[in-house]
Amino acid sequence: QVQLVESGGGLVQAGGSRRLSCAASGNIFSINVMAWYRQAPGKQRELVASITSGGSTNYADSVKGRFTISGDNAKNAVDLQMSSLKPEDTAVYYCNVATGSWHWSRAYWGQGTQVTVSS
Repeated sequence: QVQLVESGGGLVQAGGSRRLSCAASGNIFSINVMAWYRQAPGKQRELVASITSGGSTNYADSVKGRFTISGDNAKNAVDLQMSSLKPEDTAVYYCNVATGSWHWSRAYWGQGTQVTVSS
């Protein structure tokens, strides 16, 4: 049974910072990519940032320069450091882990953690 446990959400003022953490537990292996997505009310879930097992990162244009993703392969963990937060960053943030090899793939999701940025 694989579980992704997220933490760090909460209420923060605009311009402030917040750090989200996600740790995967259970029988998880062959991790290729760890990522953070978010979903605001009435909007589709969108990719915020991702990091490969090799350390390559990718960011949504809306968070470039403000958010930093980091991963710990040994701990199967991924963090998202968010700075200069804006009210439009308000959303439920989800951790995602993509695993697989050439002949199989599987993705896991966390339960989500709410981040609310007040103006």
